[in-house]
Amino acid sequence: MKINCLSCGHKIDLDDVYDDYKGLVKCMACKALLEIRTVNGHLKFLNFVDTASIPGAGEVQKFRGSEI
Repeated sequence: MKINCLSCGHKIDLDDVYDDYKGLVKCMACKALLEIRTVNGHLKFLNFVDTASIPGAGEVQKFRGSEI
Protein backbone atom coordinates (compact mmCIF):
# COMPACT_ATOMS: atom_id res chain seq x y z
CA MET A 1 0.00 0.00 0.00
CA LYS A 2 1.24 3.51 -0.77
CA ILE A 3 0.16 6.77 0.82
CA ASN A 4 1.19 10.35 0.13
CA CYS A 5 2.53 12.52 2.93
CA LEU A 6 0.08 15.31 3.66
CA SER A 7 2.95 17.66 4.46
CA CYS A 8 5.31 17.24 1.49
CA GLY A 9 3.59 14.82 -0.93
CA HIS A 10 6.32 12.17 -0.67
CA LYS A 11 5.09 8.64 -1.46
CA ILE A 12 5.36 6.31 1.53
CA ASP A 13 5.41 2.56 0.85
CA LEU A 14 3.74 0.57 3.61
CA ASP A 15 4.42 -3.14 3.92
CA ASP A 16 1.80 -5.83 4.57
CA VAL A 17 2.40 -5.33 8.29
CA TYR A 18 0.27 -2.18 8.00
CA ASP A 19 -2.76 -3.96 6.50
CA ASP A 20 -4.58 -3.76 9.87
CA TYR A 21 -2.95 -0.90 11.69
CA LYS A 22 -3.86 2.12 13.79
CA GLY A 23 -1.09 4.48 14.76
CA LEU A 24 1.63 6.83 13.60
CA VAL A 25 3.81 6.71 10.49
CA LYS A 26 6.76 9.04 9.95
CA CYS A 27 7.57 10.51 6.54
CA MET A 28 11.27 9.95 5.88
CA ALA A 29 11.46 12.94 3.53
CA CYS A 30 10.14 15.74 5.77
CA LYS A 31 9.86 13.93 9.16
CA ALA A 32 6.14 14.72 9.47
CA LEU A 33 4.01 12.41 11.59
CA LEU A 34 0.91 10.96 10.01
CA GLU A 35 -1.83 9.19 11.94
CA ILE A 36 -3.30 6.35 9.90
CA ARG A 37 -5.86 3.59 10.26
CA THR A 38 -6.05 0.69 7.81
CA VAL A 39 -8.45 -2.23 7.66
CA ASN A 40 -7.84 -5.25 5.42
CA GLY A 41 -5.19 -3.34 3.45
CA HIS A 42 -7.44 -0.33 2.78
CA LEU A 43 -6.76 3.13 4.12
CA LYS A 44 -9.66 4.31 6.28
CA PHE A 45 -8.16 7.36 7.98
CA LEU A 46 -5.19 9.65 7.33
CA ASN A 47 -4.38 12.79 9.31
CA PHE A 48 -1.38 15.09 9.74
CA VAL A 49 -0.27 15.17 13.39
CA ASP A 50 0.83 18.58 14.62
CA THR A 51 3.71 17.84 17.01
CA ALA A 52 2.90 21.04 18.92
CA SER A 53 -0.28 19.33 20.14
CA ILE A 54 1.66 16.41 21.68
CA PRO A 55 2.61 17.11 25.32
CA GLY A 56 6.37 16.95 25.78
CA ALA A 57 7.23 16.65 22.07
CA GLY A 58 9.25 19.87 22.14
CA GLU A 59 11.16 18.74 25.23
CA VAL A 60 12.26 15.52 23.55
CA GLN A 61 13.51 17.42 20.51
CA LYS A 62 15.61 19.72 22.73
CA PHE A 63 17.74 16.78 23.85
CA ARG A 64 18.41 15.41 20.38
CA GLY A 65 22.13 15.05 19.80
CA SER A 66 23.17 15.79 23.38
CA GLU A 67 25.48 13.48 25.27
CA ILE A 68 24.27 11.53 28.26
